[in-house]
Amino acid sequence: MKKTSVFISLILRHKPEVIGIALDAHGWADVQELIAGINATGKYRIDMPMLEEIVRTDNKQRYSFNEDKTKIRANQGHSIQVDVELKEAEPPEILYHGTGEKYVESIRSEGLKPKSRLYVHLSKDMETAVNVGSRHGKPHIFKVHTGEMFRQGYRFWLSENGVWLTKAVPIEYLEET
Repeated sequence: MKKTSVFISLILRHKPEVIGIALDAHGWADVQELIAGINATGKYRIDMPMLEEIVRTDNKQRYSFNEDKTKIRANQGHSIQVDVELKEAEPPEILYHGTGEKYVESIRSEGLKPKSRLYVHLSKDMETAVNVGSRHGKPHIFKVHTGEMFRQGYRFWLSENGVWLTKAVPIEYLEET
């Protein structure tokens, strides 16, 4: 089921065309089209109970259904232009960004940039940042002075699954832990 979840993430965040579907302006996909498209690939078999289980048990809460479960979307992490109706919010004073050591020099010189995504992702605690950074090799954690950024006019959004998002973090707001 993990490989199926990763494939769903690819579709809902980056490449819906892989299975011949389209996302609407807010990132929603029709659930029946998603299931049919995934099954048509021949790589994965999925049905509605399995999709519900993936959404319910995903440890990062990557996905959301609409109220009647006819539509599904990724909560954040898109590389394609969609408006997932994020809630703009005042962040806590400090958030964290976990990354792999191979990206540290670039961050030190350029700050945090979204690269292929729409936003920079920030974690509410050090433990989550370490987990995120570990996906990219040996983790390296940056403390982000988000309260100061907010007071200077930077905007922040809080996704459905508790990930904080912003467009970029200049180096003057970063502190290495």
